[in-house]
Amino acid sequence: MSFVIRKPPLSRRTVLRGAIGGAAVALALPPLEAMFGEAHAGDPTGNPIFGLFYWANGVPWHAGHGADQGANSPGGDVWTPPTVGADFTPSPLLTPLAAHKVSVATGLEPKTEVPQPDNGQSDGHMRGFMVAMTGDRIRPEGFDHPSHTLTCLRPTLDQYVATHEQFYGNSPSRFRSLCLGVSEARFHDYGHWNAISFTGPDSPVAAVHSPAQLYSMLFDVPADLMALTRRVTLIDAVMADAEGLRGRLGGTDKQRLEAHLDHLREVQRRLDLSSGTCDVIPAAPGDSADLIARTDIMAGLLAAALNCGLTRVFSFMLSSPATTHVFNNLGVPNGMHQVCHDGQWEYVRSITEYQMLAFARLLDHLAAAVDPMGVSVLDRACVYGVSEYGEGYKHSTAEMPVVLAGGCGGTLVRGYHYREQGGNLCKVHVTILRALGIDTPSYGFNGGETTEHLTGILA
Repeated sequence: MSFVIRKPPLSRRTVLRGAIGGAAVALALPPLEAMFGEAHAGDPTGNPIFGLFYWANGVPWHAGHGADQGANSPGGDVWTPPTVGADFTPSPLLTPLAAHKVSVATGLEPKTEVPQPDNGQSDGHMRGFMVAMTGDRIRPEGFDHPSHTLTCLRPTLDQYVATHEQFYGNSPSRFRSLCLGVSEARFHDYGHWNAISFTGPDSPVAAVHSPAQLYSMLFDVPADLMALTRRVTLIDAVMADAEGLRGRLGGTDKQRLEAHLDHLREVQRRLDLSSGTCDVIPAAPGDSADLIARTDIMAGLLAAALNCGLTRVFSFMLSSPATTHVFNNLGVPNGMHQVCHDGQWEYVRSITEYQMLAFARLLDHLAAAVDPMGVSVLDRACVYGVSEYGEGYKHSTAEMPVVLAGGCGGTLVRGYHYREQGGNLCKVHVTILRALGIDTPSYGFNGGETTEHLTGILA
């Protein structure tokens, strides 16, 4: 006869206990299965920087995207540089970025498998975005093309980097990442139409669009600083009790307890790093409805934050996927998404050039932010510029636009044009991760896997 020894239920009133200065303290726990019984069981300035710059609706179309695109492209290819290799000749649309010697990769496309039946999962608005940002396909479960509902299978590249142990290591920043936005126009107000950064499936990270909000978040002293200080002191006091409690818990409860403690540690980490790490604080900002003017403001604040180590990861969503932003300052009468589908090539060219001018303003600010050793933020950075597909007229994911700006501390070659027609887009991810010092034998998923990086760009 065998006997099963059952652990007694953990009291729902269980707390973690400790002492501060001889006085007893207690900290509550999250709900754990053990409480309900078996029935309910179940120095930053020397380190690299990674950033994403995202613009909507790709680039003007040409024959490289398909026969229909070629027949309806009055101006031909104004994106792909005419020369390859080092010190390439910039194309008309890359000319605004030329001063910063950006590198570009052309000809690349998603290689992830499209589940069958397709049900719209090959739509470039969604597939191109997902592969460019995560290296994986759309999550098939829950995908609905008529309502344009979708999510990712894994974190976007910025969030993958921000949480990777080889990136921050023992040199933490106050914010693991900053997610910023400029245009507030939306194709839909949910899911990936509203955000480009995801921590995982169904978990978008909302972008900060207000310069005043960003300034306050970065440079104001938290109003609840004393309350947070007391809470962190409590965390320190009860950690020993938490270690003892682990032995009384099952596997699922251990995970829940660890997640709870991780949250508390993150509060503690943020507080420890919240006290005046910036010697020079910029003036309080204004605001503007113009995309370049607002980019100027947001980029200035971001550069200051990066230069003094408040974060080392950011995403900068100039315009959201399939943007409906009306560029009336350029004489464009309708939202960009509609303009693309109407085949108004000249309008799309002028809009794309305007978005590249905004990208250049971000790079200007990163280049101008210099540390005491004369090293700029852009010297330390790898900034990945990308859109959701190659072009918006037919949603083609051929010829995805890819820009890599910055030197990443010498690990990236500047001013290089890599071209591989039909090449794997995930080579960009491998290049970025290796440049940042993250061990990456391969990257990409569900048919997009590759061990190769962009030769000529990775130093």
